[in-house]
Amino acid sequence: MNGVHLVTDRGLCRGRSLEAIVLAAVRGGAASVQLREKDLATRPFVEEAVRLKALLAPWKVPLIINDRVDVALAAGADGVHVGQQDMPCALVRRLMPGALIGLSVETWEDVERAQDEPVDYLGVSPVFATPTKTDTLGAWGLEGLARIRAFSRHPLVAIGGVNLETIAAVAKAGAHGAAVVSAICSAEEPEQACRELLRRFTN
Repeated sequence: MNGVHLVTDRGLCRGRSLEAIVLAAVRGGAASVQLREKDLATRPFVEEAVRLKALLAPWKVPLIINDRVDVALAAGADGVHVGQQDMPCALVRRLMPGALIGLSVETWEDVERAQDEPVDYLGVSPVFATPTKTDTLGAWGLEGLARIRAFSRHPLVAIGGVNLETIAAVAKAGAHGAAVVSAICSAEEPEQACRELLRRFTN
């Protein structure tokens, strides 16, 4: 889970299609795309996931579905990212044995429990306070991210408030990957924005 990962938010795309933003991010070097749809009904959610899966296939960029294991299975997605209130990770692994599975951690207790979870990475959420994630308990900050890195056996993907100004510090604090929402979705030039985020993350 190294690199920069796009997490979608169609409300931040400034009237542009989600497919256009996703394609631009991939051209800019995004390592994966997580389709996040909090308000979309199941049928259009699956249809959107199928479209993105086909769009990403030639690029060999994995599609990860946020929260919804049923949508991930129906669309043949490469993975699913779940939160603490979603389906238990062991059950997700049983249903999707070869998939990428991510788990959000919002408290230190989450981090400790995750040591035994069959997941591929932890989403450290949020690293910074952000309007795109309002259902969390509080921000970890860079010190919290570094503390998790020192403790956890899992790769870490930082999310929340990650942008051009913060991404280098996130990498320095120990994140293996950085998940980005508005810094790509709302960018004037999403492809260039993703490329610059990746450059700052890896330098």
